[in-house]
Amino acid sequence: MTSVKKENVCEHDVKQLENICQQNCPEVSGEVGTKHVNLSQTGSICNWEAEGRDPVSDRVPVKAEQTGEAFKNANIDQMHRTGKEAQRRCEESGDIWTQRKRSSGQSLKTGNTKPSSKDTETDGQVVLCNSQKLKSCDPVDTGEQEEGDVVPESPLSDTGCDACVSRVGGPEKLSKCRSSSGDSPAFEKESEPESPMDVDNSKNSCHGSEADEETSPLLDEREENNMAKSINKSFRIQYGDAELESRKSRFSTKGCEDFEGIDNSVKDDGLHIKPPGISPAPSSEGKGAKPGVKKDSKITSHFMRIPKMEEKSRKDKCEFKSQRAGKKIPKYVPPPLPTNKKWFGTPIEELRRMPVCGARLPHLRPSANHTVTVRVDLLREGEVPKPFPTHYKDLWDNKHVKMPCSEQNLYPVEDENGDRTAGSRWELIQTALLNKFTCSHDLKEAILRYNVAYAKKWDFTALTDFCDKVLEDAEAQHLFQSILPDMVKLALCLPTICTQPIPLLKQKMNHSITMSQEQIASFLANAFFCTFPRRNAKMKSEYSSYPDINFNRLFEGRSPRKPEKLKTLFCYFRRVTEKKPTGLVTFTRQCLQEFPDWERSQKKLSRLHVTYEGTIESNGQGMLQVDFANRFVGGGVTGAGLVQEEIRFLINPELIVSRLITEVLDHNECLIITGTEQYSEYTGYAETYRWARSHEDKTPRDEWQRRYTEIVAIDAFHFRRFLDQFGPEKIRRELNKAYCGFSRPNVPPQNLSAIATGNWGCGAFGGDSRLKALIQILAAAESGRDIVYFTFGDVELMRDIYSMHTFLCEKNQTVGDIYRLLLRYYNEECRTCSTSGPEVKLYSFIYNTVESYADSTDDDEEKGLCFED
Repeated sequence: MTSVKKENVCEHDVKQLENICQQNCPEVSGEVGTKHVNLSQTGSICNWEAEGRDPVSDRVPVKAEQTGEAFKNANIDQMHRTGKEAQRRCEESGDIWTQRKRSSGQSLKTGNTKPSSKDTETDGQVVLCNSQKLKSCDPVDTGEQEEGDVVPESPLSDTGCDACVSRVGGPEKLSKCRSSSGDSPAFEKESEPESPMDVDNSKNSCHGSEADEETSPLLDEREENNMAKSINKSFRIQYGDAELESRKSRFSTKGCEDFEGIDNSVKDDGLHIKPPGISPAPSSEGKGAKPGVKKDSKITSHFMRIPKMEEKSRKDKCEFKSQRAGKKIPKYVPPPLPTNKKWFGTPIEELRRMPVCGARLPHLRPSANHTVTVRVDLLREGEVPKPFPTHYKDLWDNKHVKMPCSEQNLYPVEDENGDRTAGSRWELIQTALLNKFTCSHDLKEAILRYNVAYAKKWDFTALTDFCDKVLEDAEAQHLFQSILPDMVKLALCLPTICTQPIPLLKQKMNHSITMSQEQIASFLANAFFCTFPRRNAKMKSEYSSYPDINFNRLFEGRSPRKPEKLKTLFCYFRRVTEKKPTGLVTFTRQCLQEFPDWERSQKKLSRLHVTYEGTIESNGQGMLQVDFANRFVGGGVTGAGLVQEEIRFLINPELIVSRLITEVLDHNECLIITGTEQYSEYTGYAETYRWARSHEDKTPRDEWQRRYTEIVAIDAFHFRRFLDQFGPEKIRRELNKAYCGFSRPNVPPQNLSAIATGNWGCGAFGGDSRLKALIQILAAAESGRDIVYFTFGDVELMRDIYSMHTFLCEKNQTVGDIYRLLLRYYNEECRTCSTSGPEVKLYSFIYNTVESYADSTDDDEEKGLCFED
C-alpha cells in the first residue's frame, strides 16, 4: 500500500475530525465516549484517503459494516493526534448528542452525514448488521442485555450443546398444532452419553439444542480490544500540530497494511440480503440472525452454530486474511425460486409408499436369524395372537433377556432364625403389586419392596407431583382404581403371555424378533413397575452397554416435561388394558460388513421432495421413517429427554421395548422397527411438549399383521468441533451409517419406499444441516430410494437443499462426483483452516467448483474447435 503524504495526513485528519464533531453524529462502534474521541476513526479516514475515496460521500451499503468495527482493533499507537480545540468541540458535541439520544430514544446511526439514496435503501439492514457485529466483538459490557438473549418460549432444536447459549426467539413446534403453554424454563445442556445410565436426550439428543449466536470468527478479537482500550486509557491525547508532526511517522506502511487486511475481510463478508417474504433461521451456512427481532423459529434455529475461534495474534490473523483475500473464486448464484412455495421437487404423491410399492411377504416362520414368539399357524386378522410355546420356558444367560418371572431371579431373605436364604423375587413382586393403591405413596412403597437396594437412591417426586398436583381428583381416582390395577394384571401375566426366551440383539448380529403387541404391553407394564432384574446398576454391570428399561428415572425430579410424558404413557396403558391389541411388531438389528465404494460410485441422484411443513410421522406414512437416534436407542425417553426420538417413542410406546433387547449401536449397525402403532397426538417440542389427545391409528396391516409403519434408528456421530465432520473418515462414517439404515439387501429398488427424514444429527451432536442433507441424499441414491426431506419450519434450508439437488442433477453429477467434491472441500477449505469454521461454505464451494469445471471444459472445447479449423 502506498504511503500517505505528510501534509495530507495532518490537514485532512484535523479538518475531518472537526467536521465529525460538528455533525453531532460521530461514527463510532456503539459506545460513544464523551470525554475523548475514539481514535479508530482517524485510522479509518487515513485508510479511505489512501484508497482515493471520500470517507463520507463514497459509501456503498454493502461496505457500511466497516464503519466502526472493521478498525475497532487497530493499534492506537499508530494513530495521529489532533489539537485540543478539536477535543473540546468533540466533548461539547458528545454531550449534545447524549442529550438528544436520551430525549429521542432513537438508536445510534452510523455515518457522518445524511445517507445517500443508495444508503437509504438498505439502511435498516446496514445498521442492524453493524449492531450485531459490534455486539459480538466488543468485550465491553454496555450494561444492557440483548433482546436476543431471551430463551425462546417454544424451542424447536436438540436441547443444549456444550458451551452454547440460544439467542434465537419464538420457535415453532414440531407438530402442526400449537401448544397452549406459556413461558418455558431454560434449556438443559446436552452431551453425548458415555453410559446407558446417561442417555437422557436432555443431555444427548440428536435433535434440538441451545444454539450459540453466529459471529464472524475473524472479528472476534477480544484480546486486541482489551489491549487497545488499555493503551487508550494511558495514552491521553494531547492534540497539537507539533505533536502531530512528531507522531505521524508512526503511521507506517505496515500499519496501513494492517488496516487494509481487516478492511478486505469485511468487504469479503458483505451483507447477506434475504429475499422478501422469507424469514429463514440462522444456519450453519453462516447466515446471521437479527438480534432483538423475534421471528418464527424452527428446529434448526437451535442447532449448533460455528463456535468462536481461539484467541490468536493479530499477525497470524492478518496473514491468514491476506491469503484468503488473494484467493479468487468465481461466484455462482443459483437461480431464484418462488417465495411463496411450501415445497419443492417431486410431488410427494408420486413417490413410493407401502403397501403399494411393496412385494408380497413370504409366510411368517421362525428361523435361525428370526425369532417369532407367537403361533404363526393361528395368526388371524383381528384376533389376539397366541404365544409360542404354550408353556413358559426360561433361559437365564447372557444371550437372553433375564425375565422378572424367572426362577433364577432371587433375592436374599432372612428366616425366623436369622439365617439368610434365597427367595423368589417374582413372588415378592406379586405380593407387593397386588396390594391396593390409594395414592402415589402406596405405589412408591410397592416398587421399593422388591428394589430394597435403591430405597434411598430412587426419587419419586415427579410421580408424586403428577398424582397429587397435576391430575384432578376424578382423574386420580380413575388412575388408582382402574388403570393401575389393570396394569398390574398385565404385568403379572408375563409368564403366560411371553412364554419364549427373548434373545438380546447384541452387536455384530443380524437378527429379527417378532412379537405380539400384547406381549410388548406386558413388557412395558413390567418396565413401569421396575421389575426387570440386573438393569438398575449404573456402572460396569452386565447391561452397561444397554439402555435403561425400568421407569425409575421417569419418576424422579421436578422437570415440567415429566407430567406430559406420564400423560402420554398412561394414555397408552389405558388403551391396551381396555382393549387388547391384535397385531405384531418386528425388531431387526442390521449389521453391514460391506459398503459402497463412494468415490467410484456412478449412481445418479434419486428424486427429492423437500418441504418446511409437516412431520415425518404425519406426512411420511408408508415411507421409511428415520429416527434421529442415540446410539443407546430411545435416548432419554425414560428420563428427561423430550425431542425427536423421545417424542416418537412416547407416541408409539411399543418402540420403548427396543431398549430392553438392543445393545448400543456400532458404526455399521442400525435398528429397524416395523409395525408399531401410534396411540397419542401431541403439540410442541421439548419444553413445550404437551400431550394433546388419544390417537386412533388407521394405518393398514401387512400379511404378518404389522402396521405399515417402518422406523429406522440411525445414530449420527457426535462432533465436538465443527470442522471435524468434514474430514474424510467422518463423512465416510456418516454415509455408511445412513446407507446401513436405508439399504435392504436382496430387495429390488422398485419395492423400496421413499425415505422420510430431516435434519439428522444436527442438534446437540453438532452436525451441519446442509452437509447432513447432502449425505442422506447420497445414501438414498446409493440404496435406490427417493427421499422426502422435512426442514421443520426452516424455509431457507428447504430452498438451499432443493437448489443444490437441482444443480447437481442438471450437471449430471454422480454420487462419486459429489463425494469427491466433499473430499476436495475438506482438503482446500477445512484441513488448513485456522479458525473454527471455513470461510467458504460447503454449498458455495460446490457451486463454484462445478461451475468452474464446466466453464473450463467449454473453453477447452472451443480451443479444440479453433485448432481443428
